[in-house]
Amino acid sequence: MTDIQQTVYVVEDDEAVRDSLELLLKSDGKPVKTYENAAIFLKDYSEKMAGCIVLDIRMPGMDGMELQKKLNDKHSILPIIFVTGHGDVPMAVDAMKEGAVDFIQKPYREEALLEKIEAALEQDLEQRKTLDEKQEIIRRVKSLTPREHEIMDRMIEGQANKVIAIELEISQRTVEIHRSRVMHKMGTHSLAHLVRMVLSVKNLIDAR
Repeated sequence: MTDIQQTVYVVEDDEAVRDSLELLLKSDGKPVKTYENAAIFLKDYSEKMAGCIVLDIRMPGMDGMELQKKLNDKHSILPIIFVTGHGDVPMAVDAMKEGAVDFIQKPYREEALLEKIEAALEQDLEQRKTLDEKQEIIRRVKSLTPREHEIMDRMIEGQANKVIAIELEISQRTVEIHRSRVMHKMGTHSLAHLVRMVLSVKNLIDAR
């Protein structure tokens, strides 16, 4: 996996709070980018963004939960930490159900927030590593010829070479050759590993 440049994206309408968060994160050595409202962040958003979002739950215009829903619609995997007031805890719980990784109540300890951010950044790295691995599996699947793909599907279903040969009306030796090419292109010597790889990306392949 290539090195990922992670950034902490702060979406906060209170300028003083925004500035203090920027100072805190920079002093902790973290790249940071701030936004005064959710709409500006959404306009700037790209699936290439890596890191996490520190998001105020209550803001004029588009609030934090609305932004979260719009990011979910875009299949964003950026972890979100909500910053909430005392009365916003039920909202924060709802936000967690929608996929937010954590929330922190104002006033918060800086150390506590930094710990949550560190955990979110670690989660982001793990998610991106998994995504990279899945994209590589998809790339390998796409490298198969239509016949190899057909034989791989039958291998995954547990069909023996003899059965595949009879059903496709080809020789068993031809099946063995295709089978060997499938294993080589997919980068595995194990049928069990091949099955796990393909099943892990099945929903992504089906969605294309």
